[in-house]
Amino acid sequence: MKNDEFSFFNQQLAAMVRDGIPLETALRRLCADIRRSPLRAELEKLEADLARGAPLREAAAARQLPYLYRQMLEVGAQSNNLPAVLTMLADHYQRRHVVWTRLKGLMVYPVIVLVGSFLLSWLLAFLLSKISYSFQLPFGMQGPYIASAPITYIALWSAPVLIGLAAVIACAAVAMPGMRCVLRWRLPAFREASLAQVASALALMLRSGVPLDKALALMQQLEQGTPAGKAISRWRERLASGLGKFDEMASGGKIFPPLFVWTVAQSHEDMAAGFQRASEIYQARASYRTELLLYSALPCSVLALGAVIITQLQPVLAVFVEYMGLLWNVGDG
Repeated sequence: MKNDEFSFFNQQLAAMVRDGIPLETALRRLCADIRRSPLRAELEKLEADLARGAPLREAAAARQLPYLYRQMLEVGAQSNNLPAVLTMLADHYQRRHVVWTRLKGLMVYPVIVLVGSFLLSWLLAFLLSKISYSFQLPFGMQGPYIASAPITYIALWSAPVLIGLAAVIACAAVAMPGMRCVLRWRLPAFREASLAQVASALALMLRSGVPLDKALALMQQLEQGTPAGKAISRWRERLASGLGKFDEMASGGKIFPPLFVWTVAQSHEDMAAGFQRASEIYQARASYRTELLLYSALPCSVLALGAVIITQLQPVLAVFVEYMGLLWNVGDG
């Protein structure tokens, strides 16, 4: 289920629970309107466990639902305020949908351009190699005997090989989860979106009554294996040593920039508000950078395609000039 669909699902679920409908009944009604998917199957199993009388905490822990979602269901049950938690979850997933929809477009567009460039470059190399080697020279000699023919062959096929390698690397970066986790904390726009996601999740947990140390522990689990997970681990160590102010906990790190730390620290005791403000700032920055990169991608791709065509035409023109020179010399002789 996509983030926007999951957000709408939780909005409806919160409204039904707020109106007094039991959670298992609300889940049963809403699942009937959801398309078949692994998430729907897990929600149906959650409804069946609740109908058998299992506590929400145990029923949610046994399901393959998003980690943050399971933890927040438990928080909502403990605080006896599940509708409010579900509403905040809906807002969280809606914000994720807005940011990541743009970022997916930013990821897919360069891959499409690279694949298209590779196909065009390969076609040009194939056609131009046939043309350049079909020149009829005097005395029955063929094109391969032209002095520049080997150089022409290498120049024609170097562009498709290089573009093909770039397309394979780009596809691997998009398709491999491990590669995406590494790149999303290093590439512009993706890094800002990741910062917004972390801040939004921490704000959600703190507003729901989760203690700071537990919220950081949950966030560390969500970001396990990423540079952010290591940074949050250091925050927890400093918090355990008695450094309660956020600027003291987060100082000296490279993953979370000074603006992020300063924004959260300005909220003083109300860290939930600080994280929420940081989420809004970095979500806006991610949107701005995404739009900037998308608007610049089209002219850059046109220039790149033009460079590919010119690069591959140049050796063929060189062969043609040499061919004409040989004809001219033969005519003079």
